[in-house]
Amino acid sequence: MTERSDADRLLDAALMHVPFDGWSEATLRAASQDTGIPIEVARQHFPRGAVDMAFAYHKRGDAAMVAAMAERDMTGLRFRDRIALAVRLRLEGADRELVRRGMTLFALPQNMADGSRALWETAGLVWETLGDTSQDVNWYTKRATLSAVYSSTVLYWLGDESEGSAATWEFLDRRIDNVMKIEEVKGRVRGTKIWESVMAGPPGKLLDMIRAPGAPRPGYPGRWDR
Repeated sequence: MTERSDADRLLDAALMHVPFDGWSEATLRAASQDTGIPIEVARQHFPRGAVDMAFAYHKRGDAAMVAAMAERDMTGLRFRDRIALAVRLRLEGADRELVRRGMTLFALPQNMADGSRALWETAGLVWETLGDTSQDVNWYTKRATLSAVYSSTVLYWLGDESEGSAATWEFLDRRIDNVMKIEEVKGRVRGTKIWESVMAGPPGKLLDMIRAPGAPRPGYPGRWDR
């Protein structure tokens, strides 16, 4: 058995305190005391305290989602159903109260960039795990669209009291269906004179820049260059 790192042990201990103290300095100190890891060492692992702990919990959930997706045979599923399954696996592996406390923390103005980064990374991992290889503007639109679907589903899930979160999965299906309808409209517009007119302007020039070999993608906090 692989020995758990101090960071993992601290996070494990913190999870028991978050429902009472939130993602906070008090939780970090309690985790330090519970594990016997000096607070100075704990701060080395989580320099920003609550924010870094909450983000570590989020990334742990992302990793669990990817592992769960790898264990599923999605061969017979439509692509939209694979996305729905990925979101469902992500939420089924999370704790409502820990997520609720995390959303409260990331809603603070000084932490909103970290919250957006966490959301974007989750959406990116879903697409990458499903084999997305897009290099053009679709790289952004896919992640932006899934981020919107995922965030709205999380909010619904937090208040869902239905058995087995059945209402949440129905909500998720409706949201994805709405996105698919928009994609159908976009598909019909492409190639028309209206589309050609739009692409002859600034949007088209931006797309050409993104498509250019070696062109850097616009900056984003974290590893958005994947």
